[in-house]
Amino acid sequence: MCGIVGILGTHEVSPTLVEALRRLEYRGYDSAGIATLNDGHLDRRRAVGKLVNLSDLLVHEPLPGKAGIGHTRWATHGAPTEANAHPHRAGRVAVVHNGIIENYKDLRRELASAGITPESDTDTETIAQLAQYHLEQGKDPRAAAMATIDRLEGAFALVMLFDGEPDLMIGARKGSPLALGFGEGEAYFGSDAIALAPLTDRITYLEEGDRAVLTRASCQIQDANGNPVEREIKKIQMDAARVDKAGYKHFMAKEIAEQPSVISGTLSAYLTQDSIALPEPGMDFTKVDRLVMVACGTAYYACLTAKYWFEKLAGIPVEVDIASEFRYREPPITPGTQAIFVSQSGETADTLAALHYARGKADRIVAVVNVPESSMAREADYVLPIHAGAEIGVASTKAFTCMLTVLLTMALRASADRGRMNDNQIADFSRKFRGLPGALNVALGRDEIIEDAARQIAEARDVLFLGRGSMYPLALEGALKLKEISYIHAEAYASGELKHGPIALIDKSVPVVVMAPRDGLFEKTVSNMHEVMARGGRVCLITDAAGAELAGSDVWRTILMPEVDEAFAPILYALPAQLLAYHAAVAKGTDVDQPRNLAKSVTVE
Repeated sequence: MCGIVGILGTHEVSPTLVEALRRLEYRGYDSAGIATLNDGHLDRRRAVGKLVNLSDLLVHEPLPGKAGIGHTRWATHGAPTEANAHPHRAGRVAVVHNGIIENYKDLRRELASAGITPESDTDTETIAQLAQYHLEQGKDPRAAAMATIDRLEGAFALVMLFDGEPDLMIGARKGSPLALGFGEGEAYFGSDAIALAPLTDRITYLEEGDRAVLTRASCQIQDANGNPVEREIKKIQMDAARVDKAGYKHFMAKEIAEQPSVISGTLSAYLTQDSIALPEPGMDFTKVDRLVMVACGTAYYACLTAKYWFEKLAGIPVEVDIASEFRYREPPITPGTQAIFVSQSGETADTLAALHYARGKADRIVAVVNVPESSMAREADYVLPIHAGAEIGVASTKAFTCMLTVLLTMALRASADRGRMNDNQIADFSRKFRGLPGALNVALGRDEIIEDAARQIAEARDVLFLGRGSMYPLALEGALKLKEISYIHAEAYASGELKHGPIALIDKSVPVVVMAPRDGLFEKTVSNMHEVMARGGRVCLITDAAGAELAGSDVWRTILMPEVDEAFAPILYALPAQLLAYHAAVAKGTDVDQPRNLAKSVTVE
């Protein structure tokens, strides 16, 4: 979603603001802008489209100053236009904002009665206008900002800059993340540590409801009740915040290729030589009667996959919910329930809201996240980091497989706790698990074959994905990847559902991707595959050597994967699904890393 950066610096800040915004491009955006204070006077520049358009504008219309705020906007209110781009300004106030102000229409009506009318279609402008109104009523900038924040309803992270106040920035968060950074004689706001990594390694994360008054030499934080509070300053790992393509054409290609390495690191964090070593030693599955797993998008498909593992390996009933549906249907959470919330960013608005609903109802709450300092991590009882490293491509790849890796280790631990697997079985499973990165490397070696199939698939308007058992969620994930970066309409079905409607879509123009390792369900999947072929459908079969031999030679395309234990197949088969989508998108010439209308971190409902 929207990216925020603010700098109280000792040098010209425009170039640094733009560079920080460039590091936030991965969040998704449609316009960008900055505002600075030069000799105490506020000015701004805004541009629609890619950040390069703002950079070009600044070449012709420079914006000097040593204090400033910047923003990349993902539209929620109003079309992507310069008038709707941030920063928004009213009189002495400039503001950048991530989130949605739910009561902005009521505030607009109040302001209209005072003769203040909007110049944009956004909810954000209302923040600046309300703060300016309070200034006109005689309040100083601090009081005006606090009075404004008190009136805001919804989810937001915001930073304000004031004309005539070159050593002051005021920020607040409610629902959306906001971090503070501290340098030598400088101070910063940022949506996340990635934006601030080149500037400082000393970061403070605001808690829910916090407001911060920042100068170059001081930081005053109040909680939601207005009480002064201290928040811990943490040292961030600079390597984790690196943003470069390392020679690859796209971040997505780099992140696909990193999966053997990052999964090896995740396994090192969770597996000892012969056992499962969760980083939370207090976790015990012996008294768990039911698991509730909640997530959005790709993380939801990771949960659907994990359902098969927990039920088969550990014998625990599992309910999986889309976060945006979970809390609104107010599901009963019975005693003995453990709730697991999965999110790459740990800031996903719907998932975080679902976590809030479950607090006090579930026996314990577990967060599986990529950012250990995120809101979800801080609010959970137990935190299991996925150790994927910074993921910049909007379409999740390595974060997805690292989520699967962590969830499978949890299922193994649950199986051991509940006596479903003995020590020798766990040791054998762990040994095989540690060999999985080698199989992933073999899968990456099939890239040319996958690219050839993808070029053919890229010519289609519609694509179907089929899978059975734990391959069904992988089919869903494969379809999601293809449509989100190539814009090809793709749908996934459990193979057994084919005859219950979807088979009507089959003809020679619709490629069908079948994900089917040689497992206990393979013969049934192949039967469904032949039903497709009998109707002229072109089948792209992803399987292992044994599966390919049984499937026969009439298959349109066969992509061979190495043979692995059935439990590991979802992690392995994610790679060819990702590569199919990637190469199809490249063939179509779409923006692979920043697909249209999408955002990496969804921090609004």
